[in-house]
Amino acid sequence: MGKVTGFMEYERVEEGYKPVSERLKHHKEFVVGLDDAQAKVQGARCMDCGTPFCNSGCPVNNIIPDFNDLVYQGDWKNAITVLHSTNNFPEFTGRICPAPCEAACTLNINNDPVGIKSIEHAIIDRAWAEGWVQPQPPRHKTGKKVAVIGSGPAGLAAAQQLARAGHDVTVFEKNSRIGGLLRYGIPDFKMEKSHIDRRVEQMEAEGVVFRTGTLIGAWPADSKVTNDASTVIAADELKAQFDAVLLCGGSEQSRDLPVPGRELEGVHFAMEFLPMQNKLNAGDKLKGQIRADGKHVIVIGGGDTGSDWVGTSPRHGALSVTQFELMPQPPEQEDKPLVWPYWPLKLRTSSSHEESAEKGLLKREFAISTKAFVGKNGKLTGLKTVHVEFKDGKFVEVPGSEKEYPADLVLLAMGFVNPVATVLDAFGVEKDGRGNAKASTEFTGGYATSVDKVFAAGDMRRGQSLVVWAIREGRQAARAVDEYLMGYSDLPR
Repeated sequence: MGKVTGFMEYERVEEGYKPVSERLKHHKEFVVGLDDAQAKVQGARCMDCGTPFCNSGCPVNNIIPDFNDLVYQGDWKNAITVLHSTNNFPEFTGRICPAPCEAACTLNINNDPVGIKSIEHAIIDRAWAEGWVQPQPPRHKTGKKVAVIGSGPAGLAAAQQLARAGHDVTVFEKNSRIGGLLRYGIPDFKMEKSHIDRRVEQMEAEGVVFRTGTLIGAWPADSKVTNDASTVIAADELKAQFDAVLLCGGSEQSRDLPVPGRELEGVHFAMEFLPMQNKLNAGDKLKGQIRADGKHVIVIGGGDTGSDWVGTSPRHGALSVTQFELMPQPPEQEDKPLVWPYWPLKLRTSSSHEESAEKGLLKREFAISTKAFVGKNGKLTGLKTVHVEFKDGKFVEVPGSEKEYPADLVLLAMGFVNPVATVLDAFGVEKDGRGNAKASTEFTGGYATSVDKVFAAGDMRRGQSLVVWAIREGRQAARAVDEYLMGYSDLPR
């Protein structure tokens, strides 16, 4: 694929960024994608390797060598056809996927991998610009009705596939806008929400009905998860109205840190804040927004959500940003012969880290644990920490490493434990040991829960995961639902 000797002739070219001084003034995207010539050169680097490990490294099994070659040949229209054959929303993954395909690239064994994600980004942006992304309404209707609960990437992918199979699909979303954690859990500077809006328009033209502000089942009164619902529909009522129900809600229950002082004002889940900021960006009027202006901010958690807060705090005008990670600092470069083609453990520095570091605001601390939050008059003033090391299968404190950090705002970004339990309880589905809906991914009977005609996919089934995994599960679950309703399915799995 590509040019036979391209991987020896051309170097990897990264997508560009707008200057930090410019992008910190707003919450809009700042990535400068590849132009046509750069994308062609990156496509030329694809090696025509005997076994394209990138395909299996990609959760949706994108046919990567083929679209790389098509871009190299200048056949962009067929490139988007190939890309869409496995991925409903490449404009999402082309922006926010961590690109496990690139880690699996054969060229990555001893060189820089092919810029697969940047090529995907270029293909879909070109396709939208050229008007190649059009509604695909079904030729025939089946008369079957399917309810999809949750409008994140899993729900949207499943809804689109089921609608194209001819079913009448209604998507229920508890919040005021469609997108789930795509809309409310990802900062606009990583992905502007206009990308979701135009997909919603496409899906509506394909026959999908969206109902926002509608909660299915029950909701815990003390939940900190974003919920704008003004209408509640009982699970039994929904089951009676539809031939199949697919649960695709996100894993929104944040992992807490129950240490002394947790109740102090100024300690929040990161997912209390991120939806607020995105709502403000969309023009919503809110009361009591969490702000980082003029504050010393500490983010507890070293993953993507923590990085998102590291990027948001300077845009508010934070005085400093410190990020804590319980695990020790990983190596800057992985041992490729040992880990390839799998996703490597190595130090990852996001654009948000680079922004804060360039402004002199960022400090990253590894192998550190929070022992208590401290405050005065009910308000947070700092936190007590200790360094830890992993011994005999557990973390132990390093003697003499105690330290107190000043802090006006602490964001807990330590991952998510499970979906909101009351939604699953309303349907009476069996759960696994982690509190997710219990359902297999087998070819026969896959994604079916313990309750007849109720299926589950995405975070609701597998737990917290990547957008690309959610799309995969949504597509596969759609096929399972279609087969359940019709006795067979022509949808791809």
